[in-house]
Amino acid sequence: MSTDDLTQDLTRRTENAPQELLTRSFFFLCAVLSIVTTVSIIVLLTTEAAKFFTVTAPLMGVEGATASVVDFLTGTEWVINNEQFGVLPLVSATLAITIGSAAVSLPLGVATAIYLSEYATPRARSVLKPALEVLAGVPTVVYGFFAVVYITPALKTIIPGLGTFNMLSASIVVGIMIIPMVASISEDAMSAVPDSLRQAGYGMGATKFDVSVGIVVPASLSGIFSSFILALSRAIGETMAVTVAAGSQANLLNPLNPAAYLEGALPMTAAMVNLLTGDITGGGVAYRSLFAIGLTLFVITLVMNVISDLVAQRYREEY
Repeated sequence: MSTDDLTQDLTRRTENAPQELLTRSFFFLCAVLSIVTTVSIIVLLTTEAAKFFTVTAPLMGVEGATASVVDFLTGTEWVINNEQFGVLPLVSATLAITIGSAAVSLPLGVATAIYLSEYATPRARSVLKPALEVLAGVPTVVYGFFAVVYITPALKTIIPGLGTFNMLSASIVVGIMIIPMVASISEDAMSAVPDSLRQAGYGMGATKFDVSVGIVVPASLSGIFSSFILALSRAIGETMAVTVAAGSQANLLNPLNPAAYLEGALPMTAAMVNLLTGDITGGGVAYRSLFAIGLTLFVITLVMNVISDLVAQRYREEY
């Protein structure tokens, strides 16, 4: 019997062993459970959101017809008491949080990753890396109170007239919260770059900074960009920090206007929390609007993750 035949026979016997069959069945059930959970969430959001659009048809001024999704997505007023369900103010506040937190977390996270990967001594890395993990483990509601108690008063000394609840403070605290994710994933991507590339740069007379910025960062670009998308997805879905720090007034903002960050606003996640903790009737219009917001948030996050995968595949380097 040849070596290949012996290997196949041994593999077949191993796979049919009771312990191996039990292990395979357990892992298969775990995989199926994750798929079933994802499909269940999608089905729940879709079915309940469809009921919301049907129920609110008269409220949209369309008697005897199904409400258009466009009315929900393009409406500029979100006032539950007046039965106005335009999601644009919520989306604009969420985008403002995302852009503001990105301005804080992306440069600081990448700079931290460069230091950990290229400059830090093993002893410094052994201290700083666990410290980042601890920062990532702080409950988000604590970040929210930190923004209200410390960040907002500090900003008021610089910007007189700033309200207690504002988008600037919320953006800063969410940016601080997602720095560990950007730094950790980016540092892992940079550490995976072969040392031969670094040595080649030094052999050409490059400095440490030139090698770090000109060789290591471009070589790990796919991993760095993936960390950006994952961190921003976390920022979009953040709930408690923005609920505490951003306020509860649904204002339509221009996320690209710096002055908009001085106002309070209502991101999508905070709106969902307010609806759940408010006096709404189960099965009513306001209750079903929760699922419409949730579906919108799910689609935005899904699109960002798909873009992340495409970019990572496009710029992935094989070493």
